[in-house]
Amino acid sequence: MNNTPFIKHSHVSQHCILAVTVLLVYSLSSTAQATDFNNIKNIKETAEITVQSLKTKFEQLKAAAKAHQLPANVPPSADTNATVMPELNASVDIQQGIGKMSVLRSLVSAKQIEMQSSQQYQQLLQEASTQRTLVSDNEAQVIRLRTIAQKIIPLANRWNERAIHWKWEINLINTKEINAFCMPGGKVAFYSGILDKLKLTDDEAAIVMGHEMAHALREHGRERVGKSVATQGVLAVGSSLLGLGDTGRVLADVGANLLTLKFGREDETEGDLIGMDLAARAGYDPRAGVTLWQKMSTANKGAPPQWLSTHPSGKNRIAEISKHLPKVLPLYAKTRNITAAQLPAYQTNWATLAPIK
Repeated sequence: MNNTPFIKHSHVSQHCILAVTVLLVYSLSSTAQATDFNNIKNIKETAEITVQSLKTKFEQLKAAAKAHQLPANVPPSADTNATVMPELNASVDIQQGIGKMSVLRSLVSAKQIEMQSSQQYQQLLQEASTQRTLVSDNEAQVIRLRTIAQKIIPLANRWNERAIHWKWEINLINTKEINAFCMPGGKVAFYSGILDKLKLTDDEAAIVMGHEMAHALREHGRERVGKSVATQGVLAVGSSLLGLGDTGRVLADVGANLLTLKFGREDETEGDLIGMDLAARAGYDPRAGVTLWQKMSTANKGAPPQWLSTHPSGKNRIAEISKHLPKVLPLYAKTRNITAAQLPAYQTNWATLAPIK
């Protein structure tokens, strides 16, 4: 597979870090009139050493990206090695549209991120329970979502071996928000608004769930936190040199709220493709991805729902999903013991939406 996008992200982050560092050095220089010159000189020399250290680190990360392995100074362990996607087990067709996971995620321990995720998820459930918005286990919609999840989860480790050990949780929160997410470590939550307002079919709910699970499986959250570590780390070094703070707070601050992370366009495309792959293999019609976004576009005509703020909709997204349907429809047809050509057109429960062939 092409490593270009993978390396490109490393270059971007490297340039951002070096730019911030240069700004810090110039900022320090500008205070020379009010501060002892020798002290400023020492600080600048320390900053320059930091720049060189960062350069070396990113050169290692770039080399590791090309070799699809971690840098030499990162000790091998179950925590790090297990995050590499088992590509040979994944769909060859879908794999062609998926790059390697970002090397920046190696800046943060997967175990640490999953632990933070679990803590925040439990806090969310506790708040929902206190507010009496956490839907009970025996409610029909909760049972429905968990039934869908039980069919998808066994397929998850094909995209990330760590998923075998995740303690998956599926919960429903009774609010009007059109929202759903899957946090690192397999912590899934749906808001009743997305089920009720869009009247999701099982196929459409499976597409949403597969998409959100894909973000966790591809460790998009860990990557985002890794980027924060890289950029905030330099700021913390500068603050420490100026006596304004310490670097120890960086790791504690990053990932402070994994619920609010926003993913980039490439992350969303991966989520769509892998989500369709998971749903199709689990026995859900991937053409529901088209009707889902048709419904979302209709919902977006009013006040934009929360889910749309982090999951942009539109004709381009629907076109991209439609383009990849021929790759996943045979997977779905196989679960029904027929060929893709024998599949009837998909009709959602909104009469205004045309059947999808």
